[in-house]
Amino acid sequence: MTFPSRKYLLPGLIALVPWSGQAEEASRPLNFVNDVVPVLTKADCNTGGCHAKAVTGQRGFRLSLLGFEPEDDYEHIVKEGRGRRVFPAAPEQSLLLLKAANIVPHGGGKKLDPQSEGYQTLVRWISEGMPYRSDEDPTLTAIEVMPEKMSMQVKTTQPLKVTARYSDGTSRDVTDLSLFEANDRSMAEVDASGVVKTFDLPGNVAVMVRYAGKVSVFSISIPLGAPVEALPPAKNFIDELVFANLKSIGIPPSPVIDDTTFLRRVTLDIAGRLPSIEEVEAFLSNSDPGRRDLAIERLLGSADYADFFANKWTALLKNKREDAADITANFAFHAWMRDSLLANMPYDDLVRQILGATGTIVSNPPVAWYKRVKEPNLQQEDVAQLFLGVRTQCAQCHHHPFERWSQRDYHALTAFFTQVGRKPTAIAGEDLIFHKRGVALVENKKTQEKVLPAALGQEPPKILPDEDPRLLLADWMSEASNPFFAKALVNRYWKHFFKRGLVEPEDDIRDTNPATNPELLDALARHFIESEFDLRAVIRVITQSQTYQLSALPNEHNAVDRQNFSHFYPKRLQAEVLLDSIDMLTGAKTDFADLPPGTRAISLPDNSYNRAAPFLKVFGRPEGASVCECERVQSSSLAQSLHLMNSAEVKGKLAFAGGRADRLGKSETPVAAAIREIYLAAFSREPSGEELSIAEEHLVKERLDDAGKPVAPAVAKKQAYEDLLWAILSTKEFLYNH
Repeated sequence: MTFPSRKYLLPGLIALVPWSGQAEEASRPLNFVNDVVPVLTKADCNTGGCHAKAVTGQRGFRLSLLGFEPEDDYEHIVKEGRGRRVFPAAPEQSLLLLKAANIVPHGGGKKLDPQSEGYQTLVRWISEGMPYRSDEDPTLTAIEVMPEKMSMQVKTTQPLKVTARYSDGTSRDVTDLSLFEANDRSMAEVDASGVVKTFDLPGNVAVMVRYAGKVSVFSISIPLGAPVEALPPAKNFIDELVFANLKSIGIPPSPVIDDTTFLRRVTLDIAGRLPSIEEVEAFLSNSDPGRRDLAIERLLGSADYADFFANKWTALLKNKREDAADITANFAFHAWMRDSLLANMPYDDLVRQILGATGTIVSNPPVAWYKRVKEPNLQQEDVAQLFLGVRTQCAQCHHHPFERWSQRDYHALTAFFTQVGRKPTAIAGEDLIFHKRGVALVENKKTQEKVLPAALGQEPPKILPDEDPRLLLADWMSEASNPFFAKALVNRYWKHFFKRGLVEPEDDIRDTNPATNPELLDALARHFIESEFDLRAVIRVITQSQTYQLSALPNEHNAVDRQNFSHFYPKRLQAEVLLDSIDMLTGAKTDFADLPPGTRAISLPDNSYNRAAPFLKVFGRPEGASVCECERVQSSSLAQSLHLMNSAEVKGKLAFAGGRADRLGKSETPVAAAIREIYLAAFSREPSGEELSIAEEHLVKERLDDAGKPVAPAVAKKQAYEDLLWAILSTKEFLYNH
């Protein structure tokens, strides 16, 4: 049997040459773990859609997902069904091979060609007596991909070579048995043999390589190659790192925005509202060269900032109302989060108060989180995903397919929460949360192993019986050396301001899903740690950067850029922000039950108001059912367009008694001044000459009723202003932050 190997000639070229170790490889004894499982994985036999289907497997034959439990797989293949799946006397007649080659009808179709190396490996393994693995057999320690990192032009190809390293110092070329997957398939694809092909989008993309439970990454930089000559002056380290990346891949940035666009953008992003006309006029009249920084500080110190970000965090922390008894917890937790942000509580303290919460909701509102998330495994999963950017859910049942986390890691992290006790109180539905004295551990129900608390990648700490393990977890999270905590927060906030994270999804930070600008992610995390976890400091450094203040209008080169931040990526206003903005523009009010008149939608404490306000539901306000930002819908839909055009709610706001249209219709304000007022309120800018001319023409023309008779002047004037307001709020310029 011939085992070809790959040899590099020049970058991008690989030739097949005879491998000097052919004889040794052919005579090397095979075993199930090192040789058979990779063949089954490459053939997709042990994927979730085939024989690794949860609980049942497929047609009476079950394998573990991606071969992470080889002992069980060996039992199913070799011993289950009286050994009917393998036939050592005539290996080619084994049911395992007859099915895989589709010689005997197979629901999954043909998985292995009889001429393939994988098929021949299985034949040889069966003929050798189906060995599992002996103590003397080497174990796989790592895989390496070559090249590890390189620059590739658009629409070019590059073959990869994957080498497996073993505990005895030997190595093997396992390229043909490895699995490959690009983390952005719009930028690159990779075929089953490991040949990468780039498309026409510039930027950075990674290819995950997986073999026998080990993973590695091939990182690609795809340059556009356009000249980058004039760059805005860097204001901080963000600009230095973003502009260096843009220069290296040849993507020129858009220019910096004007003052009015900046004020609207930053007010929406920090305070969750439009700037008032008074704010716009005061800002534009300020001659201080540092007026943008001053505006940022004013917004960061405002109650609106606390309202906006409390809305964000309470949704992620599942401050959800399921029945009337939840109202106390919902209001108390929301108020605590808002007050903490207003006081600029350090982020590590805020997280520590939530994780280590004890007592009742009335005395200690962070306890409300334990009211909503009750099971230790769910508490662990939410904490890992929200505060560490690590998705551990897969590891509950099997080794994480894209990460190094095992079932043991999952249970060890869960063990931190096993000593959380509950006692009913005199208030229906409210429990007293306390720390139960004793040893914290979790039993792996499959292996019956008792697992002690241990942070990700750490050894179990020494925990005294009366010591709350959750506080030790919080201590570890806030250590400067923690590789997850600071990165998860700055990446989440980066996405808030830039529409996409440096890592996407924002809560899936792992080696196999690297940041588009790793140096920037590291620098932001260091800055956050050095600021002693100051959330406002993160917002300040982001919004002060020239990168944040780049125009949303692309130039002739950077329109294709979707990840390098060469221009601002417009964002549709969140449901609550849009409702408040429409109220502000029209002068209307939205009333919410149990809340003071005039309460903004951005200040709502829980999800229950979605049912009473159809606008919030249609435009995607989250229900607080998960810790994933993806629950908030910010894409456009037909339902949203119809709601803006036809809903009684929007029509009522336009015609609101005492609203802007009503007031302007009754006043003697000159038409040009009224139009200016509307444009300043909606867009924070003056109307252009063309816009002013079109609006004036509409406002002064005669209006006829359905019978063709002239409408009374006072009524016609009010209706004209309603039309203008409706036209304004239906524009993309109004609906988007840009």
